[in-house]
Amino acid sequence: MKIEYFNENLDFNEKKIVTKVLLETSFSKEIRILLKQGQMMKEHKAPFPIIVHIIDGRIDFGMQGSVHPLKKGDIITLDANIPHDLTALQDSIVRLTLSKLDTSERVEKVVSDS
Repeated sequence: MKIEYFNENLDFNEKKIVTKVLLETSFSKEIRILLKQGQMMKEHKAPFPIIVHIIDGRIDFGMQGSVHPLKKGDIITLDANIPHDLTALQDSIVRLTLSKLDTSERVEKVVSDS
């Protein structure tokens, strides 16, 4: 058993989005993404289904030409290979659940390219 805290040690960065793998299980990777207001993850897609959970804040989740406003507590799923983007409307804490087969390095690349 391992316990991690999504709402502690929040080191938001004015210049870049901050990601951290908090948990890795036999079936998933749980990643915390910290976005300052106005920061954006450019359009990208994941090779496996994902779950996005807004722990705090508000984001616009763009997908297939539509924008879905998400707020604290909202959770969505997305199938593999669906282009999407995120824009923080407020400082936001996002929980990203990846398949065990996916890599946190891929997420880091998306962030660095944004």
